[in-house]
Amino acid sequence: MGLDIDHLHHVGHVVSDMKEGLDLYRRLGFHLSPPAYPMLSPREGEPPRPFGAANTHANFRRNFVELVSCVRDDDPDGIPSDAKLVPIQAPPEHLPRLTEAIRSTVAKIASCLARFQGLHILVFKTPDADAAAGRLSAEGIRHGGVSAVRRPVDTAKGPRMEPLRFIELDSDAPEDTGSGRVPEGRLAMAENPAAELLEAQLYMDHPNGAVDLVDAVLCVDRAALPDVERRYEKYLGRPARAEGPARVFDLEGSRVTLVADADLEAILPGERAPALPAFVAYAVAVRDVAAARRLLEESGFPLRESASGDLFVPAAAALGAAILFRKAEGVKAG
Repeated sequence: MGLDIDHLHHVGHVVSDMKEGLDLYRRLGFHLSPPAYPMLSPREGEPPRPFGAANTHANFRRNFVELVSCVRDDDPDGIPSDAKLVPIQAPPEHLPRLTEAIRSTVAKIASCLARFQGLHILVFKTPDADAAAGRLSAEGIRHGGVSAVRRPVDTAKGPRMEPLRFIELDSDAPEDTGSGRVPEGRLAMAENPAAELLEAQLYMDHPNGAVDLVDAVLCVDRAALPDVERRYEKYLGRPARAEGPARVFDLEGSRVTLVADADLEAILPGERAPALPAFVAYAVAVRDVAAARRLLEESGFPLRESASGDLFVPAAAALGAAILFRKAEGVKAG
């Protein structure tokens, strides 16, 4: 079981203001790629303009943290100075359909922000999307089938457009039909580019020493916890184990943590879920926790310690997402 899910692929932090998000993550010690802003002509013959959703990544060798925001027509000065403007070209006959698809994406992001600013996206890495889709169907899990897009990967030799195959998981609720969403947000499985391309990525030298995305924490109503646990057992193809009041799904060098709302403060002191269910925190592995602590203290962040001893920045100081810094296994402090 579980052979078609390896580890965490990425989490997505949805923010209302990209400039504010960039400032936060840089103060946290992450080296981010220039945020990408799609450019599209709203009508044939009109000049292209920023449109849709903007994003940037804090890259690691096998996964990343994504920062996402909507492009706001009412805020032309809200585009960061280092933004990468990406023209999207399409034949005139395809423009209406493409525009509508982008608007649908923006509507989903806007609905996330209407709930709260914070974590709304969790994607698992699969080596074989077709095999994962087949297993999900056999388990009775609704999904959108295997889709493909092209993802830019920045390297020293310039950007490479690589195919990305993924599966969006759907809720069983009738009103969510075809939404590509589950109650806690967007959940998906995705393949990675070739390992040698990931090794050649830029923006992996993080001042805070982060080397990997290793945990995602989902908080749910206590009464719903058994059902959510069964749902994730089907998603991940493996059972959870108990860790204090939490339930933990172990992946390859990473994990997913489920916790009831009444027990959240027991594992993350001072934290409260902004809604239920909700992704409330993620953890990155760092080379040297003491060095990360010094950087965060110098940046003025309030710091707490989790029940397991991890250093973390509370959600109130990090745009709605508690961010944990965990010692990377097998890495000696510098």
